[in-house]
Order: sequence, then structure tokens, then C-alpha cells
Amino acid sequence: MERITIDPITRLEGHGKIEIFLDKKGNVENAYLQIPELRGFEQFSIGRPAEEMPRITNRICGVCPEAHHMAATKALDALFDVEPSSVVKKLRELFYNSFYVTDHTVHFYALGGPDFVLGPDSDPAERNILGVIHKVGVDIGIQVIECRKRNHEVIKILGGRGIHPVAGLPGGWSKAMTKDEQKIILEYAQQNVDFALFSLKLFDDIVLANQAYVDLIVSDAFTHETYYMGTVDENNLINFYDGMIRVTGPDGKEFVKYPAKDYTKHIAERVEPWSYLKFPYLKNVGWKGFVDGMDSGVYCATPLSRLNAADGMATPKAQEHFERFYETLGSKKSNGRFTPVNHRLATHWARLIELLYAAERMQELTKDPEITDPNVRPIITNTPTEGVGSVEAPRGTLTHHYKTDENGILTDVNLIVGTTNNNAPIAMSIKKAAEGLIKNGEVSEGLLNTIEMAFRNYDPCMSCATHSLPGQMPLEIQIHDADGNVIDTKSQYID
Repeated sequence: MERITIDPITRLEGHGKIEIFLDKKGNVENAYLQIPELRGFEQFSIGRPAEEMPRITNRICGVCPEAHHMAATKALDALFDVEPSSVVKKLRELFYNSFYVTDHTVHFYALGGPDFVLGPDSDPAERNILGVIHKVGVDIGIQVIECRKRNHEVIKILGGRGIHPVAGLPGGWSKAMTKDEQKIILEYAQQNVDFALFSLKLFDDIVLANQAYVDLIVSDAFTHETYYMGTVDENNLINFYDGMIRVTGPDGKEFVKYPAKDYTKHIAERVEPWSYLKFPYLKNVGWKGFVDGMDSGVYCATPLSRLNAADGMATPKAQEHFERFYETLGSKKSNGRFTPVNHRLATHWARLIELLYAAERMQELTKDPEITDPNVRPIITNTPTEGVGSVEAPRGTLTHHYKTDENGILTDVNLIVGTTNNNAPIAMSIKKAAEGLIKNGEVSEGLLNTIEMAFRNYDPCMSCATHSLPGQMPLEIQIHDADGNVIDTKSQYID
């Protein structure tokens, strides 16, 4: 059996490799995503005061500290049984949508974009953010940098720091917004809307106008029919900060909708001996392996998933692009909502629609007359017990679950981070792309990069996604002789 290794895989947060195994005819027999990182955040959080978690969990990953900060803060709300005031919720959501703009901008232009702007088989030395700027123009590169700069300024104003924010409190927020800050952020929000519309136009001109790219997006090699997860408001419209977690089936029908505190009733976590990753699945469907379909408990949680799980967007311009997205990709309406788009590379387009929604939502929140109310720090008197907090991280539904003693010292911690939800779909996407692209052993660098696109569209953050609940580190070492034969195997914590 021939073995193809892509090591390291590129343009993701974290580290990893892909192992592809070919049969005697040179066709794919199996493919694996292997992640060498292990981050034991659940375990070393135990014994800490619970109120430290919004600052500790920021350090899980420097890419999305705002997501962990917010989920941890919401977990403290539940832990101390305190309901945040209206202004606190609005400040948090404003802060969070500014983060969304920065994060989605990075993925589209720096991580996913090079494959479409330059082509999947372009020179690897140029297939990066610098190559993108060279292709589309320095002026566009400046716009990307300016977008990141102004939104990190918003994060700093509202969160106390431009990275690793410190503002989250049980039931509150450490700093109110001033009138002067409101004016600044409102101007930034308008610039974000303009930038999002510009990015969608760029996607039209470069991707949708290129039939080869469209054919790749809708090809069977990049298509999966799974369940889809996302957070929705009371009208079943997308919301990143708060709402109910909704799961829809491959048929587009609602499967379940539940509050974050009930996640253990619906989500189970599986481990495999060849990976440090956990593989969540829908408990009430069951684990049938890495397969598609209604009978498989595998679900997806991405920008595409959030669009599929929702009935629409909660802002007008984003809703227009939402409808165009589904109509262009051949979706039909059934019972008042679009049937799901199952083409995983369409996630890049969905990400830009979310970018526009986040920018518009920033405008709405900043214009709200209540947003400068100074009463943002409630006094907490309740004894903590157990709490679950959830937000939509850019990479998927993020859940923090804490238990404490009567003094608020953590006794149990579980995290299901955004990418973790997608570990099974990513593994499936890599295998299906490899099966569809590798025939008769013919392999090129560009083809292997196209296989990498199968994981890259999920924008995975492996720094966040590898955790060990008991604090153990499963490890297996194989010793080979000079001919490649396995002569000994050593392992720990592997049954």
C-alpha cells in the first residue's frame, strides 16, 4: 500500500498533517487528519477561581480569544445565576461582532482566499496573503489591514485590550461606553459595512465569474449531507451572541432546538485511537462512523452550517445576500425556508455574508440609545454551583461548562470549541476530496493543495480543538526497521 503524507498542512491555526493511503491500483483506500497538539485546558483550570476563566481561556488560542472570553463570561452568568441587563448584553454583542469582522476578514484574505484568488495549483511560494495582494492590488491589501486595525481598536475600547480582553464579569461588563467612543465605533461600523460589500463583490468577480471555481465548489468531491448546527434568535434568524442552538437535518427540517445548558442531552463526544481530537455527534441519532446521511449523528458547525440552520439573516443587506446565495446554488424553498446547501466550499461565501451581518449588527447596536448607559456592573451575591455558556465562534458553536464548590473554585470543566464540532466532518471531507481527486496514483502538488482545501474551508483552529478531559495524553510510538517494517509498538492510555 502506498502512503502519501502532506506534512505540514498549511494555512490553519495550529499544526497537523494528512495521511493518504492508496490501494494497489493507486486509488484512495483511506485518509486521515492527524493533529499532534494536545491542550489540556479543562484539566489545569480545575482548582482555579471561576471568575478567572474569562481571562484564562483567552489563552487557549490567540486567534479567537474574544470567543472564549465571551463563552466563559456567559458561563459565569449561569454559574452565579445572574441575568445581565439589556445594556450589558448589547455591549457584549457589539464587542463580539467587531471580533467577527476581524476574524472572517483574516480567513477570507489570508487563509482561504489564496486558493481562489491565485488558484489551487499556483506556485506555493506565491499562494499566500502577499500573493493575494500582488494579484488584487496593494490598495485592497491596505483595506484589509485597515479593517483589522479599526476593529481591534473597537475590541480594545470595549474589552480593555486589543487582544486577550478583560472586560467580562458575571452578569456584567467592566466598562461602559462613552458618547465619544460611540461616535468612533459608529464610523468604524459603516466602514465595515462598506468593506463587507466590497469583499462580496470581489468574491463575485474572482470566484463566481470563474466557471472552473464554480464547478469545483459544486463538485461531489466537496459535497456532504450532514446535520447542521447554529445559534438562532426567537425568529430563527442568525445570532452570534445569544439564542437557542438549532440543529437541522440533511433534509432541511428542524431536528432539535435547545438552550446551551441542555447540550449534554443532545451532544456526545467520541474518541478515536489515531487522533487527539474528540468527535462530537448527535446523541439522539447515534454514532455510525464517518459517514453522511440522516442516520449518521455527524453534524457540522460552520458559517455554512449557521446559514443552513437558520431561516435567514437578521439585517437587511445580509438577508439580500443570503437569498442570493441559496438561489444561485440551486436551493429551493420548502415550508418557508431554503433547503440546505451541502457544497462545503460554499462556506467561504457564507463567511462573507456573515461578515456583512456582523458589520450591520454593529451599526444597529451602536445607534441604540441605551448603549451608553453607565450601569454595567451588578453586585453579585449568589453562591455559584454550575453554569454553561455558549456563543457562536467563527468556527462553530462554542460551549463552556463549569462546576464549582461553594467557594467558587472550579471542580469540573468541559469545553466543546468551535472546531471540535467539525472534527468528524473535516475527516470526512479530506477523505472524500482525496477519493475524488487521486486516480491511478497520479498526484501533483496542486492536487494535494486542492485536498487541503477540504479542511481549509472549515477555518480549523487546532490550537483550540485538542483537549483531554481526564488530563491524560494518549500516545502510540511505532518503531520501524530499515525496511519500514514495524518491529515494536509502545503506547499509553490507549485501549
